[in-house]
Amino acid sequence: MTQKVRFTAMEDGTQEDYDIVFAHDAANAARQPDRVLDWLRQMGGDSPYQISRLEHSLQTATRAENDGADDETIACALLHDIGDILAPSNHSQIAAALLAPYVSEKNHWIVEHHGLFQGYYWFEFDGGDPNAREKFKDHEYYEDCVEFCARWDQVSFDPGFATQPLEHFEPLVRDLFRRQPKSFY
Repeated sequence: MTQKVRFTAMEDGTQEDYDIVFAHDAANAARQPDRVLDWLRQMGGDSPYQISRLEHSLQTATRAENDGADDETIACALLHDIGDILAPSNHSQIAAALLAPYVSEKNHWIVEHHGLFQGYYWFEFDGGDPNAREKFKDHEYYEDCVEFCARWDQVSFDPGFATQPLEHFEPLVRDLFRRQPKSFY
């Protein structure tokens, strides 16, 4: 049985209580790669595309790897749509929040904004503005996000593309979440 704190209000906690919480949090963090890999596997279900959302993610990461991207960027390409599992309507922001403590500011920004930038290819069919991304045209990572979408994301729905399996990328996911997370307090 898990050890329990004695308090019922956080303000009443002691060092002993919070040591229990910190140990639990550390164990939970150690399981993060497994949870993320499980979420990716869940994306392997039915899809209106010619491939599953998992295959799309794998294809995006494979394209990034084929282009010589660094490991962090490849992992971000793999996980850019992971937010679909929890919140399809704002999947980019969910994926970015998951990755924020572990990735560069640039990769975080790209993942957070890729949904809007991807709209360049389809917003017109949904009554939106395909050029909505232009409000960020002066941002330092604007062109990087345009390139991410153009070269890796929007083209990764091809059932004939030679895609690496999830097992190929698993070490990148594990390495990413083994990093010391940045604190946001």
